[in-house]
Amino acid sequence: MTQAGADKRAGQKTIASNRKAFHEYSIQDTYEAGLVLTGTEVKSLRSQGCSLVDGFARLRGGEAWLVNVHIPPYEQGTFFSQHEPRRDRKLLLHARELQRLSGKLQEKGLTLLPLRMYFRKNRVKVELGLGRGKKLHDKRESIREREIKREIERAARRR
Repeated sequence: MTQAGADKRAGQKTIASNRKAFHEYSIQDTYEAGLVLTGTEVKSLRSQGCSLVDGFARLRGGEAWLVNVHIPPYEQGTFFSQHEPRRDRKLLLHARELQRLSGKLQEKGLTLLPLRMYFRKNRVKVELGLGRGKKLHDKRESIREREIKREIERAARRR
């Protein structure tokens, strides 16, 4: 569920990644967005992580919203300072990106998914992917390609 590894190249610390999205969708384009969060949500992300599995992004009223992403309640928080675990969270994108996304999401079959959530310079960022759902035969083909790649790597290591 959570992956707490540090990406040394760009100073990023991954909070969670959505591996299921890469299996279910073919990702065509990626975007980076900031998140509007409360204090207990950030503390909870630092200590417990989150779940991106059922999440998706939606455009409403000229704004982007992250829907159905689960951030667990902060254990040390009080009753009054707690957040709702699956509330809609506003995404921070440039106006040009929002316009481009609204045009692309009009196409049939395209969805905006959270691929990864991470800290960059103490700010929480979400990598969004514009994806088209895979059919069953596409999923089987990608699994077959992955297995062939593994076999080639194993044979190369044996030599």
